[in-house]
Amino acid sequence: MVDQSKRQNSFVDSLVSYANEHKAKHWEGTFDQFMRDIFPTQPAALSRTSHQYNWDMIRWHGAKESGNGDDTVRYGLFSRDLFGMDESLDRVANYFKAASEGSEVGRRLLLLLGPPSGGKSSLVTLLKRGLEEYSLTDEGALYAIKGSPVHENPLLLIPHSKRAEFRDTYGVTIEGELSPYARAMLEEDYEGDFTRVPVERIFISEAGRVGVGTYAPHDPTTADIADLVGSVDLSKVADYGDEGNPRAWSWSGAVYAASRGLLEMIEILKVKREFLYLLLTLTQEKNIKVSRFPLIYMDQTIVAHTNLAEFRKFLQEKENEALLDRMVIIQVPYTLRYTEEARIYQKLTSSTPTFREVHLDPHALRVAAVFAVLTRLKPSERPDLDLSKKVRLHNAEDVEGVSSSELEKIRNENPDEGMEGVSPRFVVNALAGAISSSERKSLTAIDVLLALKDTIESDARMDGKQKKAWMDLLVTTRKDFYNRWVKEDVHKALFVSFEEEAQELLDKYLDEVEAVLDNRQLTDPITGEERDADERFLRGVEEKIGISDAGKHSFRQEVVRKAMAAYKRGESFSLQSHARLNEAVESYLFEERRDVLRLVTSSARPDDESRRKVSAVQDRLVSDYGYDAHSANEALSYVTTLLSQE
Repeated sequence: MVDQSKRQNSFVDSLVSYANEHKAKHWEGTFDQFMRDIFPTQPAALSRTSHQYNWDMIRWHGAKESGNGDDTVRYGLFSRDLFGMDESLDRVANYFKAASEGSEVGRRLLLLLGPPSGGKSSLVTLLKRGLEEYSLTDEGALYAIKGSPVHENPLLLIPHSKRAEFRDTYGVTIEGELSPYARAMLEEDYEGDFTRVPVERIFISEAGRVGVGTYAPHDPTTADIADLVGSVDLSKVADYGDEGNPRAWSWSGAVYAASRGLLEMIEILKVKREFLYLLLTLTQEKNIKVSRFPLIYMDQTIVAHTNLAEFRKFLQEKENEALLDRMVIIQVPYTLRYTEEARIYQKLTSSTPTFREVHLDPHALRVAAVFAVLTRLKPSERPDLDLSKKVRLHNAEDVEGVSSSELEKIRNENPDEGMEGVSPRFVVNALAGAISSSERKSLTAIDVLLALKDTIESDARMDGKQKKAWMDLLVTTRKDFYNRWVKEDVHKALFVSFEEEAQELLDKYLDEVEAVLDNRQLTDPITGEERDADERFLRGVEEKIGISDAGKHSFRQEVVRKAMAAYKRGESFSLQSHARLNEAVESYLFEERRDVLRLVTSSARPDDESRRKVSAVQDRLVSDYGYDAHSANEALSYVTTLLSQE
């Protein structure tokens, strides 16, 4: 109860801190006052284009190296909500960076291409929410002509004849023209005196239709382009006496709402071609043409998204080639890193009360994630590289026979990997079904695999061939991943001194390897006699991870190099220093203790000592490895069955 109270107070403190940081300063005055009091304080910031504003917003939220061993950057704007998409997000950020620098990229529509439930919509939503938050800060302050339906930059009031002098004075350039509405307001209400035109600070708001516009197509045959660019407002024609008066126009289109910010086009390739040409002209020229008005200047970033099926259909029509040249297309595939995929499930389920009430064993989400990744992969050209090994490679795990220099080549074998396969939504639906049908508030990894099996069997969209292929992948997930994980957990829980034993075994392996490589003998610690290195022991460890006799020398050299590098850095060489050697040592110890484990877990009528050991194992699985009583008991029973089959 005390901890809950602390968390609540901490959250309230964070709310207060957030409110203080984002305390927006409202301002309103004439253009004359704006140029004297506001603009000189940050002329470059107040002259930004939409691409520059978006890029500054992304940077304002922070960034750091992804930690995946490549050059990608993890951006704070996306880090809490999007997982396994670092490369795609890096490309999106680079689009904004290049566009903000004035390159031709800024004259291209950004198209996000990916499978359903792959994160495209979430990515754009985060951009929109990020803009809203940024506009509340001093760094993200935006000012506009008050009353203008396109909330345009007040600097557009400055006549062209004065803009060169403006550039020389402030070091920034004014691009664009006043909207017909603002021009009419200037002439009719202020008699052309732009210094008296009111200016106000604005705040980006999707709900308020300021700086964010969203268009989702309905029936393409009945879609009206007025949804984008508006139409004559007949109710106002009587007031202004002319349909060509800008004030008699309905400025409710999504394009106008997005001015100075971002326009989201959902399933863009479903719209009529005239929509596409309008959008691409808007991107290329920053102008739109509607009836009764001259070209209307609009500064906004257009981010569209679509799925692979619609894109392939679009490619088949030759007349679309010119349109493709004016798009920057970024693929947003499903992640191929199962640890990141599991984080997606964690996020999707953590906010649901039903899931919060249920205990998931430590591998429940991971087995679902491995299965999902398996469905997204295609067979490698290399015969020694099965799908399970590819899963591990994509998850940055060491695989025998594959060097780090080969990873990029393997990934490039099938560039469309991740564009098809199981979606996160499919898996979460299966999890929800498993929870609703379970009488316990506990879900094991086996329960999850069974739930996925039932979901596949009952899916009417799949044919028999695909169902069988995915069933086989469930078996692969259980045999190649879950079996290893659960045996390791039970083994570690059974032997409390496992870490110490494993480190001692690692030290022995290093001593023996160094003796072999240096071609020298070792001194027996008991007899004091000189002896040869224990090759049988070395091969016993190495064979646990499939190191061949021909490959043992290079593997041993690699281990020694890593150990020496650790010592030079003043660090100890531990099991965590070498993932594959860690796996080998754990497997070796497991084999050595197999009989003890089998005896403890499978006694039909256990004595008091055996019961005590079983209870201790269950308790440690619960306290140290993330199980509850039910899943710990299930894990022990499962491992017992595995051992009886070996």
